[in-house]
Amino acid sequence: MTLELHGLSVTRQNGRNTLRDVSLAVAPGEFIGLIGPNGAGKTTLLRAAQGLLPASGTSSLAALTPGQRARAAAFLPQSREIAWDLTVETLVMLGRTPHRPSAEDAAAVAKAIAQMNLTALAHRRATRLSGGEQARALIARALAQETPLLLADEPIAGLDPAAQIATMQLFAELAREGRAVLASLHDLSLAARHCTRLVVLHEGRLAADGAPQEVLTADLLAEVFHITGRFTETAEGALFTPTGLT
Repeated sequence: MTLELHGLSVTRQNGRNTLRDVSLAVAPGEFIGLIGPNGAGKTTLLRAAQGLLPASGTSSLAALTPGQRARAAAFLPQSREIAWDLTVETLVMLGRTPHRPSAEDAAAVAKAIAQMNLTALAHRRATRLSGGEQARALIARALAQETPLLLADEPIAGLDPAAQIATMQLFAELAREGRAVLASLHDLSLAARHCTRLVVLHEGRLAADGAPQEVLTADLLAEVFHITGRFTETAEGALFTPTGLT
């Protein structure tokens, strides 16, 4: 599935424009990092793209019926609160809700749990896990949905370094398999390393869109993030290092 946004805009009740005329396409095989400072409009874009916020413009995803949308895209919101006292396995099984019950459900759940390194915790109560473990369980729930598009709002926030890298590697692998991933991220180093493309929001507008080495320029870093940084291509892949403030 290709997500297509055309002129997407969101205006709050106080008249403040939190998203302004954003046009964007997310195609199969892409892992797109949605980056920008706090308040840039990243969460607003992810929610408006699904029709979860009143918006002007068009979104190919929001135009679907709720059932079609649930089978087309999985959404991992920024909130990591688990309200129900369920086992990890049962929590992840909720990701299968958009699909008709089938023999494939158990395998999809087991695969998602293994992908997030939670197999040993599958029968533990999710509410008794650490914050990072709960975050991984919720990612597993989204993976179990097995949709062609994954939307994730700060999916690696609160994870330890190993889990952050493993999650980014997994998302990149999903893209290589032909799925599409759009994830808001604050870690520019991991975004540069693993994303096929970066989309930059600044004050609600699209500020840049392209390959990491084309986007993370000195001028953009200074204007949008107020930092300096160094982008380097190595044998192991791209490296980006923030070096200071402007």
